[in-house]
Amino acid sequence: MEPEGSPPVSTQFVIFNLFGDYILPRGGSIWTNNLLRLLGLLGIGERAARSTLSRMKQEGWLATRKFGRRTETSVTRRGRAVLEQGNQRIFEPPLERWDGQWRLVVYSLPEEKRELRNELRKKLIWYGFGNLAPGAWVSPHDRQHELEAILDDLAVRRYVSLFTGRHVGSLSDRELVARCWDIPALELDYQGFLARYAAPYEELRAAHEAGGPALSPEHCFVRRFWLTYDFQPFPRRDPNLPPELLPKPWAGHAARQLFAGYRRLLSLGMGDFVDELARVAAREE
Repeated sequence: MEPEGSPPVSTQFVIFNLFGDYILPRGGSIWTNNLLRLLGLLGIGERAARSTLSRMKQEGWLATRKFGRRTETSVTRRGRAVLEQGNQRIFEPPLERWDGQWRLVVYSLPEEKRELRNELRKKLIWYGFGNLAPGAWVSPHDRQHELEAILDDLAVRRYVSLFTGRHVGSLSDRELVARCWDIPALELDYQGFLARYAAPYEELRAAHEAGGPALSPEHCFVRRFWLTYDFQPFPRRDPNLPPELLPKPWAGHAARQLFAGYRRLLSLGMGDFVDELARVAAREE
């Protein structure tokens, strides 16, 4: 079931997250009936699930193969690339050391290429770049590898310039951050995440340390899925700034630690539940 107080979640979004966090790390394939079972635990009915799976296959995200009476559903190369990029950002470690260099992306695309311009903007936001000025985006991270791939994929290299250097203007680096990102709003949302999950995390940790009754593997799977779902928006908004550019204390650090610790305990509680379902296809092929 969906977490209380959350807006309705699209079935396609649930399937993408299920593949990215559970199926892709186990090979990327699963028997369709096992996939439907996992989706059912997450509150997705079979009719809605089959309809969405069919549409995702038509759109090139998923593929299916028949083995007798059984059907295997797999993520395609296109889908794998998107999911791997998502996992990279969600589980990216904090930037603990910074060389003081800002990476600057400057672009100027003609109006007839505004769709490409919008796509480029979305990619830059995804990788944590902040909008300094029209057509100018900055980040403390060295994203050269990712940027090269983006420029090639969108075929916009001729319109984009990349720079690296120190900021020497009248603004301090912290003032530069304030211009590019809404850190106070992000701080409040991290505090909300902590308020929501601190108590159940501590309760599960205490029970684990005491050797008390554990949650069922199915329950751990459902909790872990929605925990990750609730944390997932943060990497899209958080530029992962180095400590010297963040307020102290920074709620983002505590939220990341809680997220990692809670996921670890829930993963232990799942045992082999998801492993058994996701690896059947590989064993029986």
